[in-house]
Amino acid sequence: MKLALFDLDHTLLPLDSDYAWGQFTVRLGWRDAETHTRANDAFYEQYKAGTLDIHEYIRFSVAPLAEHGPQKADAAHRRFMDEVILPAMQPRAIDLVRAHQAAGDQVLIVTATNEFITRPIAHAFGVDELIAIDLERDGQGNPTGAIRGTPSFREGKVARVEQWLSERGLDWSRVERSTFYSDSINDLPLLEKVHEPVATNPDERLRSIADGRGWRILNLFE
Repeated sequence: MKLALFDLDHTLLPLDSDYAWGQFTVRLGWRDAETHTRANDAFYEQYKAGTLDIHEYIRFSVAPLAEHGPQKADAAHRRFMDEVILPAMQPRAIDLVRAHQAAGDQVLIVTATNEFITRPIAHAFGVDELIAIDLERDGQGNPTGAIRGTPSFREGKVARVEQWLSERGLDWSRVERSTFYSDSINDLPLLEKVHEPVATNPDERLRSIADGRGWRILNLFE
């Protein structure tokens, strides 16, 4: 097996889908603009700094989904895709994914954003295999605010890819070639695990590490 792993936000997309979804819920009137934006900005700065408490953030981010129910949430997400995500998808990113697929690689998107937000985005890129933060849900299908299983965040991305491999009777020794594209210092554990780490639209700290280690640097959104 040859693996091509992609982070999503600021890697394949020139935006953070989690942050953008939060701002979209403000536009829908689901949240107070000032209160939400202040909290969302604070969480985003923690993410960039590598200090984010992912469990605290998930409780914050999924609260509107439980308040409005699955049907309204799904309808809102369809609007989000049409108004925010699809216009942001750029040809170079789409072509990169398709090039790996054409080469026969197994393509996965591995993201720290939750599966409600990211599964339709993965499908828009033509990717069926998604590793994202799985949400615990109640009997009505509403998120409880808890994470189900291991969060695909930092070291958790390595654990979740290993789980994905194990479910198919594989492990890293059975992977002939693995590539991981990411922009974020938070993804350093998985970048260090694969055969070919690619710092893609990298943040300042990841760019410095990539320069020092001779990793490939790719800028998709110039």
